Amino acid sequence: MSDLASRFRKLWDEIAPVGRDAGSGGYLRYALTEPELRLRAWFRAQADERGMPVTEDGNGNLFAWWGDPRAGDAVLTGSHFDSVPHGGAYDGPLGIVSAFLAVDELRGAGVAPARPVAVAAFVEEEGARFGVPCLGSRLLAGEIAVARAAGLRDAAGVSFAEALGDRPAGADPALLGRFAAFVELHVEQGRALVEQDAPVAVASAIWPHGRWRFDVHGEGNHAGTTRMADRRDPMLTYAFTVLAANKEARLRGAHATVGRVSVEPNATNAIPSRVTGWLDARAAEPETLRGLVEAVHAKAAERARRDGTELTLTEESATPLVAFDGGLADRLAALLAAPVLPTGAGHDAGVLAAHLPTAMLFVRNPTGVSHSPAESASDDDCAAGVTALARVLEELTCR
Repeated sequence: MSDLASRFRKLWDEIAPVGRDAGSGGYLRYALTEPELRLRAWFRAQADERGMPVTEDGNGNLFAWWGDPRAGDAVLTGSHFDSVPHGGAYDGPLGIVSAFLAVDELRGAGVAPARPVAVAAFVEEEGARFGVPCLGSRLLAGEIAVARAAGLRDAAGVSFAEALGDRPAGADPALLGRFAAFVELHVEQGRALVEQDAPVAVASAIWPHGRWRFDVHGEGNHAGTTRMADRRDPMLTYAFTVLAANKEARLRGAHATVGRVSVEPNATNAIPSRVTGWLDARAAEPETLRGLVEAVHAKAAERARRDGTELTLTEESATPLVAFDGGLADRLAALLAAPVLPTGAGHDAGVLAAHLPTAMLFVRNPTGVSHSPAESASDDDCAAGVTALARVLEELTCR
């Protein structure tokens, strides 16, 4: 193992136990809960060790600065700490650990950047607690209303404003204007790098994607006394909707997932009165995504009429096609001699790409599995990612 890989492992072992579920082996690091707050304290400690002052933007985002935060033209890097329920270790934290180590590499080599570097820890990237992905970066960029963000609530009824300790501050043009570029390093969420036998890649684009909520209202009743012909069962409409989403996505070469459901009253011997499901849909082109959601909605609405239920569809979030800065991606791919890959996953980089030149680096994931305990990366590949990120930061701050 190289010296850099050993240093990566040392830092990684400091955060690896935080929020890990003993049963699944996955992580429960919801935004602004105890495990994520511990990681935010770790972030501050790492910054203090390096003499990097930490600032907050009032939206839950943290920034550790190498250089004068007021100087402008800073290069932003970093990622997020929060996880999906029982998610993997690398999605998010890898980008933060790698950013601190990349700063170490540049300092060790005597590099003196001509502009500042800021390491970010964005809040609520996964949307697993408050329902809106990339909430912190959306607030930074002014892509979500402060009142809406403040009122978002978790499953226990706690609002984002309450968890934050105050109302979110919303967009700060002065802060966003200090950044000249953003580079996010992330574990790959597929096996393309395994197939290409490469440790690191540069991203080209993020598929358009979004989340839609299906609310199906029926008539709650007794499971044992209500004749089948007399039922208005929203679970039937919901089940048909899931199957329709699967079929329509396959027909279009798109992705559709219903991974979350809420049932009322959620009793074994009761016909539900209401079923709510969340559809995650993604496609390579906006037109394909729009057609997919419209087709699923139409089929679900027709089934609701047959079942005697009422269905409503609500768009909770939508992200358009994100094509990363082509010139920057090509420049970094040539610098690193790395392949260029698209991705179907959303990231803070996808939000910020609409506001400043943005790029992403991917580190090889041998399993190709993500949002799962099976997500992984070798220490040597992670070290290669740190080296690549350090070269990119040097290129962007010194050239």
